[in-house]
Amino acid sequence: MTERIAFIGFGEAGQTLSRGLLGESKPAIRAYDLLFDGGGLEGAAQALGVGVARDHADAVRGADIVFLAVTASSSLEAARSCVPGLSQGQLFLDINSVSPQRKLEAAALVAPTGAAYVDVAVMAPVAPYLHKVPCLIGGPGGARLAPRAAALGMKMDVVSAEVGPASAIKMFRSIVVKGLEALLVESMTACAEYHVEDRVLASLRETWPGIDWQKLSGYMIERVVSHGKRRAAEMREVAETLRAIGLEPTMAAATAVRQQWVADLGVKAKTEDRETLVRAIRAAMGK
Repeated sequence: MTERIAFIGFGEAGQTLSRGLLGESKPAIRAYDLLFDGGGLEGAAQALGVGVARDHADAVRGADIVFLAVTASSSLEAARSCVPGLSQGQLFLDINSVSPQRKLEAAALVAPTGAAYVDVAVMAPVAPYLHKVPCLIGGPGGARLAPRAAALGMKMDVVSAEVGPASAIKMFRSIVVKGLEALLVESMTACAEYHVEDRVLASLRETWPGIDWQKLSGYMIERVVSHGKRRAAEMREVAETLRAIGLEPTMAAATAVRQQWVADLGVKAKTEDRETLVRAIRAAMGK
């Protein structure tokens, strides 16, 4: 049976997942994005063979599986806009990097329609994996989704029947991963002032010999340069989640500030070469 899939939000994640799915199982895909206006984003959908919907409800109506892939700040409003088109038997996959509480709120919006909400945590960059990116899933529709996702070639591991744990795993992992990104940006940018980058990285390698710090620093700084705005938004969600459980988000909040700082610099450097990236950051600082 050909799956009918809808994407709400057709940015990097929506386009990349669609490309992978269409290359393997060839489902019928429709999409809607607020930026569809007959221009580049709508053209990208048409180039992939993805149908262009008029609005949220039009996109999800009749779909078997719906992917909600919008910005963190608009996830609830986008879910609410889908409600008129949702119906019994559909699977509603919320893949946004938002707090467990936000996922619970979205699930409550979806529940009266009869569609089954799925909390999805995307656990790696989508681009290298396409639709095979590792994901953790939970919620009312998780168990139903797992075999269908496998048939589509997707890697989705059920971690809970509840909404929240899958997203919590991703969020609290991000304290470490995105925190390390922010640390390396700060450390390497400061090191460049005194030309001591290689010395510092050599010292790190001596302490943690199993890590290629030269390679890792370039990779992680590139992630911040390319995706700092989105990462900062995610870390602000993490910070709010920590506050909600009574833990002051000292590290998460600082990480969000440093990630946003890089985003605001507007650095344009598509490379994983650490020296090139740091030079670009320092140039944007006026150094």
